Amino acid sequence: VEHALFGLPEPSRASGEAPSLAITRAQTPYLSPPKHVRSLEEGEMHLGIQLLKTPFDLAARTDWETDEHGPLFAYHLHQHEFLRLESFSPEMRAERMLDWVRSHRRGRGWDPHPISLRLLCWGKLLTSPEMLLLSDVDRETVLASFADQAESLAEGLEIRLQANHLLSNRLSVVWAGMLIDGSASAGWRAQAESLIAELDLQVRPDGGHEERSPMYHALILENVLDLLNLCLAAPERVPDGLSAALREAASRMLSALAFWTHPDGEIALFADSGFDVAARPAVLTDYALRLGVEPRDSFGSERLVDEDSIDGGTDSGLATTAARCLPQSGYVRIEDRTWCLLASVAGPSPAHQPGHAHCDALSFELSLGAKRLVTDTGLFEYRPGARRDRARATASHATLQIDGQEQAEVWSAHRIGGRPKVELLAFAESGVAEARCRGWSSTAGHFRRFEIASGEVLITDRIEGRCSELRAMYPISPAWVVSLEGGQARAVWRGSGGLGSPRILIDLPESLDWEIARGPYYPSFGIERERSILVGSLGEAGGVAREVAPAEIQTRFRVETV
Repeated sequence: VEHALFGLPEPSRASGEAPSLAITRAQTPYLSPPKHVRSLEEGEMHLGIQLLKTPFDLAARTDWETDEHGPLFAYHLHQHEFLRLESFSPEMRAERMLDWVRSHRRGRGWDPHPISLRLLCWGKLLTSPEMLLLSDVDRETVLASFADQAESLAEGLEIRLQANHLLSNRLSVVWAGMLIDGSASAGWRAQAESLIAELDLQVRPDGGHEERSPMYHALILENVLDLLNLCLAAPERVPDGLSAALREAASRMLSALAFWTHPDGEIALFADSGFDVAARPAVLTDYALRLGVEPRDSFGSERLVDEDSIDGGTDSGLATTAARCLPQSGYVRIEDRTWCLLASVAGPSPAHQPGHAHCDALSFELSLGAKRLVTDTGLFEYRPGARRDRARATASHATLQIDGQEQAEVWSAHRIGGRPKVELLAFAESGVAEARCRGWSSTAGHFRRFEIASGEVLITDRIEGRCSELRAMYPISPAWVVSLEGGQARAVWRGSGGLGSPRILIDLPESLDWEIARGPYYPSFGIERERSILVGSLGEAGGVAREVAPAEIQTRFRVETV
């Protein structure tokens, strides 16, 4: 209510003694900026950059007030990650920082979230002396601004938003207290207790972040490791319990990140996730190891029921199949020597802030070795509109859509009203999982069984209740050429023809009418590619609710023997 009435508070100005730098060098080098942050052209006094696939000209005097490319781009511009690119000289970095300080006294850059991430960026530059060239006077100016930003952040925590924003806020306030000495720095460090509590709240026991997005999980993990990096550089400044809490949270998060990583080395694209926004899993793991943090031995797997209680039994072929589960985060991973399947078996999360959730319950991604076959749609942008709606829609995920209804009541760019009820019913470490979803406005439920057996992937669906229309979707990566003949689809790895090309046969249920549709794939912000989608339909939209679906619908993925 306060935010709705009065908006964000005005920027604060730190009082008291002039701040000084307390830590001059990190324990180990930080990671480079993510891949979406790129330089485009060099000049004597300026540089063109690209953020989120959007080019931007850093003129001699940068337009820090720009809103031309939307608020998300503006946030990334004000985070200043581009200043850490190798194409910037130490002098140019200093000039950009000073230009921002002098010309952007209030505005978008003073929102809490860009403050949080800019403090991290500036801190990395300040503790990497070879990257930044400042005169004594200019250093005082930068440190004074740093203190003003930290004080503004401490007074404007995004309590109303919660989730990753609030966690980043709290982390950056403590980061500022570790990094500089000043009249307020002890108070900022004292907020470590609140940060530890927030970490415990948002990072679930299985290691997954509460928003269920592999991309945001990776971003937060890097920030946690960054703060640990400072703690190791100056242990005498560390508040009680902080290093241990950071280390323990990072260890669990590393395990969950490995769980979400396909054999191609990239994250799954569930919820709001895209490539090149966060550091790759292998890079994050290397950073953690340099800081003495190792992942837990497992992916946080937990046997929910004894595998003998799952109907249908299994054969000895499952001896080479392993399944793992993130029980609190709601994901299942099943793999053998050939296949890797990752499935979403929970609804929008967290309940109080599901802004990054999609209608992806019971959907899955599937890889053949290091080649991703069935994929999520990803995300293109956060501005409201057709692309944002499409990325979040039920029909954009490898699941079933009943009566043309969305699983959740999605609206605007980050809003969800009614929620589906999603349950993980059974899970066996030998390679089987079962789950159920009932959409927020649906009278029928969707039961799905995931299984890898004898080198084949089996997806078994059942409709529980009555419906008038049913659609099944299998979005295929654009790297595959898909053909359809009768009730069988064939996917051939694009660009290599011949006997060595991977070929997949997909046995589709004959009770549905199948076609190959064309649709968009958004592997990251600002990127759109066309790809094939196998769509099976039954019944008629708006028809009378009845038992249109057969008792069981099964799809089988197998490698074609040539």
